[in-house]
Amino acid sequence: MRSTTGRLITFEGGDGTGKSTQLRMTQSWLREQGHQVLVTHEPGDTPLGLEIRRLLLEGQYTPVPECELLMFLADRVQHVREVIMPALKAGIYVLCDRYSDSTMAYQLAGRRLADLDGLNSMLQFAELGITPDLTLWLDLPVSEALQRIRNRSSMGEESTRLDEEKQSFHESVHAAFAKLHHVHDDRIVRIDAAKSIETVQTNIQAVVRDRGLL
Repeated sequence: MRSTTGRLITFEGGDGTGKSTQLRMTQSWLREQGHQVLVTHEPGDTPLGLEIRRLLLEGQYTPVPECELLMFLADRVQHVREVIMPALKAGIYVLCDRYSDSTMAYQLAGRRLADLDGLNSMLQFAELGITPDLTLWLDLPVSEALQRIRNRSSMGEESTRLDEEKQSFHESVHAAFAKLHHVHDDRIVRIDAAKSIETVQTNIQAVVRDRGLL
């Protein structure tokens, strides 16, 4: 089901595409329009989820692909129940950095788990009936995204285990996002993340207006 009071807008894309920056800018813009806004992220935006995130991304222990998938889904259930649902019921705009599309791209495509039976049901179960009103896919060529990640690392920003995957993994993830956009073009809007930060934000605002989400 769609959110009925608040709005759920998810920001998707590979690492290095500028999601976090655009989330903050969109939050400021929506607040200027008079809306209450909550910015959140997956994994790790609940106390339990933070522990799951640490296990998933710090790299001390590497879960097998099937375990990784289940850990991300566990984080999502907790996140939806504890953070997203209450905010939507209160009429708050929820801007979420990653949601089920990232699971499809990273765990199912990137880890090549797409042939497992019942995965769609598992994804739907983890959402607890909450689907995005709009998904913004920040699309950036993989080579440019990886260069941005390297630049961040050189400036002291700590990378995650997923950041350090081979380029072929990130290529698979990018291809999966492109396929999801094609299949769900009623919900997922492609945003050219290679443009300037200001232009990207202008395009995001135009999409939100055009979709009648203000």
